[in-house]
Amino acid sequence: MDASRRRAISATVRGFLRAGSRDPLTADRENSLAPSIRRLGILTGGGDCPGLNAVIRAVAKTAILQYGIEVVGIEDGFQGLIEHRVRPLTVKDVSGILTRGGTILGSNNKCNPSRYCTGRTDTGEPIWEDVTERCLTTIRRERLDALIVIGGDGTMACAAPIAASGINVIGVPKTIDNDLVGTEITFGFLTAVATATEALDRLHSTADSHHRVMVCEVMGRNAGWIALTSGVASGSDVILLPEIPFDLRKIADDIERRMRGPGFAIVVVAEGARPFNGNQVIGRIDPMSHDPIRLGGIGNLVATEIADLTGIETRTTVLGHTQRGGAPIAADRILATHFGFHAMAVLSCGKRNRMVVRENNIFSDIDLFETVGKQRLVPHDHPLIAAARAIGTSFGDGSKVITAVAMPAAMM
Repeated sequence: MDASRRRAISATVRGFLRAGSRDPLTADRENSLAPSIRRLGILTGGGDCPGLNAVIRAVAKTAILQYGIEVVGIEDGFQGLIEHRVRPLTVKDVSGILTRGGTILGSNNKCNPSRYCTGRTDTGEPIWEDVTERCLTTIRRERLDALIVIGGDGTMACAAPIAASGINVIGVPKTIDNDLVGTEITFGFLTAVATATEALDRLHSTADSHHRVMVCEVMGRNAGWIALTSGVASGSDVILLPEIPFDLRKIADDIERRMRGPGFAIVVVAEGARPFNGNQVIGRIDPMSHDPIRLGGIGNLVATEIADLTGIETRTTVLGHTQRGGAPIAADRILATHFGFHAMAVLSCGKRNRMVVRENNIFSDIDLFETVGKQRLVPHDHPLIAAARAIGTSFGDGSKVITAVAMPAAMM
């Protein structure tokens, strides 16, 4: 690339960041990308979600076409860094992947370099070790000048020790749960909501036909954004969130009132929801994972209790991984492309260890380390909860109070 074109791109990127950056002084810094970044690594961590390939495409094409940077794809997340499994990414490799679900690089939601299982004891217990140095060895061997990490809170936590070791890490927020701090939305969330809403719409017809209660369990371990948004979008009668403990007797009373009207009811419950003075329902324990608890079963518990308390036939549907799969909807393709481009824009301005975010519809970036160990939960006074309560939706807590709040620029 000739020098004049590189200067023009640099000026464009700096102007873009000045318009939306939380750190304009840093954004004004002279662009040092050309001499410092020659090879760039990219990985996808945690669970898969719609839009991952769109980010990979945006990062790779921007890096190659605008900056002449070599892009190296790391396979299966941090597992690929540990095992030195990488491959070059070209424009051809990332062409045609915008609409594809999943990730062409593969992912891994069990691998944490800071607590990695390297074997087992004689009694079968896993042996945990810190293998961050193996990741750094791969980075040095591949001569990577920076690393773009696409993932959720767990992935950012895994990336933090690598960043602390001197490697420039730029994070891109990914999670269908929409629970990362600092950003009003993460790509993949809107597609997951669309999938859940379609499923709930389909459950309406069978519930109506048979005068049943249908309980649908959706993802959402500690944050109930999917349940809340899909529940409102589908007109569900009861929405159960991890943030609002529920009373089964109150739910049963609400269901009985509903049955005297339309004659059926729809309940959407996040997997991490729990009753008052109760615990989350654990589906299983994965001893080989650094985060071994796997939630699951709250839908069946709620359905059983509703049937026992009301005598009304109640069925359960668990959406599970269907929320992660499939092609991203148009909004997520656009959002993911924005995030991928902005990751390169942040890198081009010489910033280090940042995560790109969107706040009030403006793309910006925050300190990567500020995201570790934090989650963005649904506040009790969120406008969507107020709207749902106003139209008679139950949250299982018996509250009819509608908190008046100012509507933010962006709902999510």
